[in-house]
Amino acid sequence: MKKFRLILLLSFLVLLGCERKTDQTNLAEENKIKDQHGRLCKTYEVFAEQLKQDPSLQKRMDEIENFTARYMNDPAAYRLLADGTLELPVVVNVLYNTAAQNISERQINSQIDVLNEDFAASNKDLNSTSTYNSVKSGDIKIKFVLQQIVRKSTPITAFYTDNAMKNSKRGGIDATSPETTLNIWVCNMVGGILGYAQFPGGNKATDGVVITTRAFGRGRSYDLYTDFDLGRTTTHEVGHYFNLRHIWGDRKCGNDYVDDTPLHPTYNFGCPPANKISTCDGSIEMTMNYMDYTDDACMYMFTQKQALRMQATYALGGPRETLR
Repeated sequence: MKKFRLILLLSFLVLLGCERKTDQTNLAEENKIKDQHGRLCKTYEVFAEQLKQDPSLQKRMDEIENFTARYMNDPAAYRLLADGTLELPVVVNVLYNTAAQNISERQINSQIDVLNEDFAASNKDLNSTSTYNSVKSGDIKIKFVLQQIVRKSTPITAFYTDNAMKNSKRGGIDATSPETTLNIWVCNMVGGILGYAQFPGGNKATDGVVITTRAFGRGRSYDLYTDFDLGRTTTHEVGHYFNLRHIWGDRKCGNDYVDDTPLHPTYNFGCPPANKISTCDGSIEMTMNYMDYTDDACMYMFTQKQALRMQATYALGGPRETLR
């Protein structure tokens, strides 16, 4: 297990564009795994562009990390809500270029159900194995409530990670009350991109989560990606929205800022064998964690420290305090 330590270098992880493997990139790391499928992330390039546009972002991220460290060291010193439950309004913004992409309300509700199950640790697959039972989060006490569905036909056939889907002047839909509401944009993404999220501290106008239409919700109401048809892409990205990092820390044997997840040498795709051993320190990898890249059917838990990290965002004085 990692010992928690504050790391000031955050530039690898602010805006996350998680995508399926394609052969349309020249990144060396992706070329190594070109014969595999799974979620990949564009991180540094997007964040570098954000820093050009807003040089104060790094300072805000450092301040958020300092607050989070203080909270995790002594959560009792920070007030949450009366019973600890955050009831979070959700606005789902649907952008469609074809009639099929104008997903049904039933499909949208299925995704809200998945979020509530996964964040309450009431998902049926929670106990698929006994590995890491001792650190499973339990009920994180974030209740997602569908407040509104906003729909818009768009001539754009596929969106990039440039936030155009969040701007009505660029063919998208403006965010609804991002200070108090979780906005989710559902649209067709270029190159098989599954989704991306914005960490606390960014521009409110672009705050929220983006999910490709084919990975939103569960079931067969829409032509979902076979490996990503259980709604876990949204669980993963909402984890980022609440300030969780990828479990491997976005670099070899990196730190994800919590100390009850093991060191991972890198991401995992598909459904790895049980008890896969980490080459970092010989521990068993937590491939079933929502913040890895495994298939939907093979990820099913957050940890207790991940729960604390998320709760720090909406604690009194936290970066998402206005969600309270």
